[in-house]
Amino acid sequence: MRFNLLLAAALIAAPAFAQPAPQQPEAGNPNTFAQADQMRIVQQVRHQLLSLPDYAVFDSLSFGIRGRTIILNGFASRPILKDEAQKVVKSIEGVETVENQIKVLPFSNFDDQIRVAVYRRIYSQPALRKYTGSPVGFGAFPSVARAAGGITNDPPLGYHAIHIIVDNGHVILKGVVDSESDATIAYVQANSTPGTFSVENDLVVPNAPPRESK
Repeated sequence: MRFNLLLAAALIAAPAFAQPAPQQPEAGNPNTFAQADQMRIVQQVRHQLLSLPDYAVFDSLSFGIRGRTIILNGFASRPILKDEAQKVVKSIEGVETVENQIKVLPFSNFDDQIRVAVYRRIYSQPALRKYTGSPVGFGAFPSVARAAGGITNDPPLGYHAIHIIVDNGHVILKGVVDSESDATIAYVQANSTPGTFSVENDLVVPNAPPRESK
């Protein structure tokens, strides 16, 4: 039995993704189908996930496709996002099964404080302000949800090119930026935030060679 595996880029990245090699359906084999149908499913999965109302700056989703199975990956700061992602993907025509490997990040006041601090440090930098249209100060009066449960329950809305994943004090930066210098600035700002244990810079610069791990 032959399977095709397509690992799509992170959803917060550029719209391009790795494409599978051309293939023809095998007679009598329900696990293979036309490449055009597969590409349609990939495009619809990406659109549906990006449209989720609870997908925000503190989350990062990606996915892969194997035959008619979608493999969901990434991080969700709230359990509802993991459930919503599976529901919308399962409803797409042609998708038979969903393997939901999204990691729900632990609820932690400590991590919430790091999210706020890293967010402010990154998006208050003049060179990085172009990566969001949202205000950085969060306002003088927090919402009821944010006052009661922290910023995870009420994350900043709107476009954010740099997503901030915080898992027990460890920070991962996800997204796409225009230049390596912007990626470095974001990394330095996150790494200098008090309380962070480590920072992994997964920011992508189009057409740039992979950077060395820090």
